[in-house]
Amino acid sequence: MPSLRHHLELGELALKDGPHPESARRDSELLLTHTLKKNRTWLLAHDDELLSDKLFLSYTELLARRRCGEPIQYIIGETEFYGLPFRVTRDVLIPRPETEHLVEKVIELAARFQQPRIVDVGTGSGAIAVALAHKLPHAQITATDICSRALVVARKNAKLNEVDLRFLEGDLLAPVASEKFEIVVSNPPYVPETDRATLSVEVREYEPALALFAGDDGLDVYRRLIPAAFDALAPGGFVALEIGYGLSTAMRELLSRAGFEQIEFVPDLQNIPRVACARRP
Repeated sequence: MPSLRHHLELGELALKDGPHPESARRDSELLLTHTLKKNRTWLLAHDDELLSDKLFLSYTELLARRRCGEPIQYIIGETEFYGLPFRVTRDVLIPRPETEHLVEKVIELAARFQQPRIVDVGTGSGAIAVALAHKLPHAQITATDICSRALVVARKNAKLNEVDLRFLEGDLLAPVASEKFEIVVSNPPYVPETDRATLSVEVREYEPALALFAGDDGLDVYRRLIPAAFDALAPGGFVALEIGYGLSTAMRELLSRAGFEQIEFVPDLQNIPRVACARRP
């Protein structure tokens, strides 16, 4: 009967025929440790052990899903964001490392207020809101989403990370229409529909379209969210938004037109504008 080492090598070979051959070794290890419910250290120390028929079938099924392009995070049901563990399902976007720039900016802005009221619009998995609640225990944090299934995931992630915040279902800022905040933060859909065919199979076929696409130019949600954010902010409050590639000029115009001042952009590690930030006078 083949050893775990042999299964690992076969898994790597199988995944090299998939859409992401560059991560075949890492992915085969992740899927095998997930199947075994062990960590990588254990696997490396016990790679001469045998795999039962039942676990072999489970591992084979996971490999088949990955070969079709399903994101590894959906297959194992978890990922990491801002150093914290998060559950993910196909009802939510997989949190991206670049979104950590948005979290960092909000933490910087929150330092200006004693007890900031923060609302995360379109929270999805809850990654931004939970990370902020973990880092800013003195803040009052609310998270909204139009998708009830996404909110189920977000609530689980708040519990998993032992943070206390409020979740409300509804479109953009509608659930908090009568309230005021010091900070409105969001990573909304911003992929133009015309870019759909250029996306990787992982994103295009598996992640929720509702959380990805925003009209032909990627600005549809911003056009509604930015004026609503202005109305939701207390004087001196800030909006912080993740933006897509090439949208900074249009975002500056939308923010200025809505009445915002002190408009700035935060670059990501590739020096691409990633976060738009502005102040309500």
